Amino acid sequence: MSFDYLFTGFGVALAWQNLLIGIAGCFLGTLIGALPAVGPINGIAILLPIAYTAGLPPESTLILLSCVYFGAEYGGRISSILLNVPGDASAVMTAIDGYPAARAGRGGQALVISAIASFCGGVTSSLLFVFFAPLLGLLAIRFGPAEYFVLMMFAFATLASMVGEKPVKTLIGCVLGLLLTTIGLDPTSGAYRFTFHQPELHDGIEFIVLVIGLFSISEILLLLEHQISGSFKPVELKRGFPSWADIRSCIPSIIRSIGSGFVIGVLPGTGASVASAVAYTTEKRLLDKGTFGKGDLRGVAAPEAANNSAATGAFVPMLTLGVPGSGTTAVMLGALMLYSITPGPQLFVERPEIVGGLIASFFVANALLLIMNIPLIQVFVRLLTLPNWVLVPAILILSILGVYSAYSSITSVLLMIGIGVGGWMLRKLGFDMAPVILGFVLGHLMETNLRNALAISGGEPQILFKSTVSITLWVMAAAILVLPWWVKRRADRRNG
Repeated sequence: MSFDYLFTGFGVALAWQNLLIGIAGCFLGTLIGALPAVGPINGIAILLPIAYTAGLPPESTLILLSCVYFGAEYGGRISSILLNVPGDASAVMTAIDGYPAARAGRGGQALVISAIASFCGGVTSSLLFVFFAPLLGLLAIRFGPAEYFVLMMFAFATLASMVGEKPVKTLIGCVLGLLLTTIGLDPTSGAYRFTFHQPELHDGIEFIVLVIGLFSISEILLLLEHQISGSFKPVELKRGFPSWADIRSCIPSIIRSIGSGFVIGVLPGTGASVASAVAYTTEKRLLDKGTFGKGDLRGVAAPEAANNSAATGAFVPMLTLGVPGSGTTAVMLGALMLYSITPGPQLFVERPEIVGGLIASFFVANALLLIMNIPLIQVFVRLLTLPNWVLVPAILILSILGVYSAYSSITSVLLMIGIGVGGWMLRKLGFDMAPVILGFVLGHLMETNLRNALAISGGEPQILFKSTVSITLWVMAAAILVLPWWVKRRADRRNG
């Protein structure tokens, strides 16, 4: 295997003009990622026409966009950990343990761990890209609707790890998330479902509206409630950097999450949100002793490593097959088309400065973001010391602006507030929001792929068990469900 294109790419990425472009992209991406509902796809969509009209060469444009992409993945953790306001879909899982850690005064440690995990995920997955991109590109095209459905079933099997001490409430949360996915236009028949003749619901409930409502608005209501009742406890900032023992305990979680995140990222249509969900629930199942959901730093490291690994993996089908692996890479594929560049295996040979420069920028961007973010962590955590009369309006304004800027709809803002009130009531009743979100994320993909698979097979369910990939995923899902029960039962017999 020749790596001449990569050596050419580092020469392109480290040229002083492109290095400055990369620094600017990382900074802008971090800001974009920290803003609720904006996310990398919107940031890239805004910057692409600017870069093109400015006359930047294609390699510089792609370096800028990739740095914005990775910067947004890093930035999404800031508001997620400190304010419980996920910047984008992939940051939702980070909030589950990141925010409790911040409320316990360990926000700085959570931010450092997330930065380290993001760096490891980004760099290691970039190496995986270099060595395995052609092979993984072939794997991606073997996934049809049936295989995607079974993959979602595997993801649901990992959700069993979130049952914990509240199995009924967890199940209800998952079902509620699944029910919310049925609102809007039927993906197969084109009929409207459960819209109650409201045109605003024809497109269903947008993911960002649901996430910000359940997390941000419900958190505002809880803060106000605690303030009024006098039970609010201001955050006392503790040591800002994690100990070596904390970092060492996170390393196995980071390694496992990088692998799963990269493979899931390679599969078109899954994305970082699914990767971070699978990584978090897997680690919770393997390691949880009652600490996950209460500020366990491993619960921060796993989704952060997975979503940055998936972000890199999404480039594999885009560059090798011309099939975008996510919404963000779809916009970047449009950038290639804008410059009349056709992706595919020949691109590595014909335009090494394009592919090599882009891949080299993955390494450069992750290094720049680690250097850029670590010194600013003490500045970020000072947000936690703001009084409620400043913090609550700030979170509310960010939430409203984020939703309105994404959808330009007052109805979306009102729906977000209504969902937030519902989320506040659920949290008062002891429900976790994570199962609702995961049910919503996986439900969309599961329904669409199941119905497409059955349409292909003429309604025969055997299609779900025909391919080697499907059978392997079924076996893995069964193992995840059965093995922990079997190990526990065997241990009880030995102790008995």
